[in-house]
Amino acid sequence: MASRLSDEGMVNVDMGSPAVVITVPAFSAATNQIRHFFGTRQHAMGLDLEVGVPRRGAAVAGATSWTLTVKQVHGTDALVVDRALTPTDRFAGGWDALVTDQPGIMVAVRTADCVPILMHDPKHRVVAAIHAGWRGAVAGIVPKTLTLLASRFGSRPDQVQISIGPSAGVCCYEVDEPVLDSLSKGFSSWGKVVRSKNDGRAHLDLKALIREQVQEHGATPQRVTTVNLCTICHDDLFFSYRREGKVNGTMVSAIGLPFKRR
Repeated sequence: MASRLSDEGMVNVDMGSPAVVITVPAFSAATNQIRHFFGTRQHAMGLDLEVGVPRRGAAVAGATSWTLTVKQVHGTDALVVDRALTPTDRFAGGWDALVTDQPGIMVAVRTADCVPILMHDPKHRVVAAIHAGWRGAVAGIVPKTLTLLASRFGSRPDQVQISIGPSAGVCCYEVDEPVLDSLSKGFSSWGKVVRSKNDGRAHLDLKALIREQVQEHGATPQRVTTVNLCTICHDDLFFSYRREGKVNGTMVSAIGLPFKRR
């Protein structure tokens, strides 16, 4: 297990096996030890996840574990999984957030420059995985998911642990006027997350945008961590649509509640 600095402290990069994943101490140190990871390009190889189809995992304490990922459409809708999964379940719609209070289910999102966000409410025992590109971020998918956690499960934003994962960094993520126009109309503090350039283009800090949004929504700054790794810069760790010019692969990031001990 190797450690790298993020802007919130250390993140753990597990280099001990071909399946390299990044974990966050704030989640790992939680009382109930939730399962979570931000994936890398090596980890994505051979995962064999089928969109909308739960993948059966190992049986734990006599119960089946599952991993679920769905079609992502750069929107703000969330799929709530509030029952046990079965081998015949199929999820044919499009969602960019997955939420569950069911032990043994890993909800997962796929990214290749967009931002993966993981959430955990330890009091109400619910988790969420979110996919946010600039469209979803500007449309408020992350605070909207916090609102959903509150309405469906009673979560309070200041009690939710949030981790913002590896994505295109402000160092490399150049955007044009249409993106800036949408950002300025949808986010009043947009100037905080943009580095302007003279030719009408700018660099957008997607991670900072999401952090600003959740804090404005009531999240506690100490409960929001950021993995400050740029997917465009680090070709050794991540796929990048911007760098590679096409989708050669996607990273998978996931979170799930463990089965209760008997």
